[in-house]
Amino acid sequence: MTDASMQTPETGRHSVSLTATDAHTRKRANAEKRFRAYGIAAIATGLFFLVVLFTSILSEGIPAFKRTVISVDFTLTEAQRTEAEGELFKTKAYSNLFIAALKSELDERGLNVAVDEAAIERLLGKVGGTIRTFYSDNPDKIGEPVAFDLTASSRVDGYFKGRVSRDTMQDSRFLQKSDLDLVDALEEAGIVKQAFNWPFITGADSGVDNPGGAGIGASVVGSFFMMLVVLGLSLPIGVAASIYLEEFAPQNRFTDLIEVNISNLAAVPSIVFGILGLAVFIQFMHLPQSAPLVGGLVLTLMTLPTIIISTRASLKAVPPSIRDAALGVGASKMQAVFHHVLPLAAPGILTGTIIGLAQALGETAPLLLIGMVGFVARGYPDGFLAGFTEPNSAMPAQIYTWAARADVGFYEKAWGGIIILLIFLLSMNIIAIILRRRFERRW
Repeated sequence: MTDASMQTPETGRHSVSLTATDAHTRKRANAEKRFRAYGIAAIATGLFFLVVLFTSILSEGIPAFKRTVISVDFTLTEAQRTEAEGELFKTKAYSNLFIAALKSELDERGLNVAVDEAAIERLLGKVGGTIRTFYSDNPDKIGEPVAFDLTASSRVDGYFKGRVSRDTMQDSRFLQKSDLDLVDALEEAGIVKQAFNWPFITGADSGVDNPGGAGIGASVVGSFFMMLVVLGLSLPIGVAASIYLEEFAPQNRFTDLIEVNISNLAAVPSIVFGILGLAVFIQFMHLPQSAPLVGGLVLTLMTLPTIIISTRASLKAVPPSIRDAALGVGASKMQAVFHHVLPLAAPGILTGTIIGLAQALGETAPLLLIGMVGFVARGYPDGFLAGFTEPNSAMPAQIYTWAARADVGFYEKAWGGIIILLIFLLSMNIIAIILRRRFERRW
């Protein structure tokens, strides 16, 4: 007699086989399939928007890593320099010498194009001042041929990158339609070309009228010094506070109040920490404004709750048997924590610390309140200690400054700065993953 043919003595109905699928089981299976489909759809949607985001960033930011340069071989004799220095308008004299050299090079190539000082200034800016400064810094180059790679103006750069066209542009003090004939002739002669924009990576902010010369290098240095301050303060303070609260502090209302406030501080908007830093570090303690030292102190306050919470979670994840075994063989409480518990929690602590640093690296609002805006960083600090105290900027503040300016060239530089910032953030997260897997212990 099979299960399907068995009858219960009370009701006389056939019992259901355990191997058969009834309506209720099918309903639960269909619900599970729908839930999996919803999960896959959610992941696919997230990946789609992530691809769209990265595609937009790369398409808008990659042009910032290329620049339009005008390459001219120029030889300045000692007699020409003496004559130029004797003029009343010295930079104009150097500019005339450069224009004469450019005309000579064009004539040698068989290109008959009108070249005047006004057109050169619209294409290159104050080229006379650039040449004079070069020979003042390098007097040994007088009498030798020098290949000048001069960055073209943002309008000329936009012409090569498709932002500016003959049909849509209008004559202005920045560029005229007749200048495009000169640009085309220089391109045909091989004088104008596209090159990798190293000054964008190594340079500093160049002011509101020169997007072609703007660079993010000085801001990268400012962010580096800020991260040194954050790492040097938040890691030891955060780990020490976490060890005390998790391993040594008594469970009472006071410690409960501390834990609640730490959790609340992790959710406080970053601009509040900026106001606190402005009031305490600058107005009360009179620390130097716009300095990476102040920025690091503000970001340390903001990062501490994140590091404390992640460190406490790592300490809790260590099995209690580790502590009991250490205490059972005669170790003190401190020895058990520092010799056994802390090494096992180190991967989680390092991961939380690096994630906290990555969060601090991308903050903008606190830095704006303490004056670390983009135009402050016009050069590299004079030394290591000066890197903490001299006015500087940071990558997110520099990006914000560029995005707020009217020229489209700065908008392009902002997207390029976002790419560099994302590279730093991805690198820090990759390091966190590697460290966690390198030091992780399984039991």
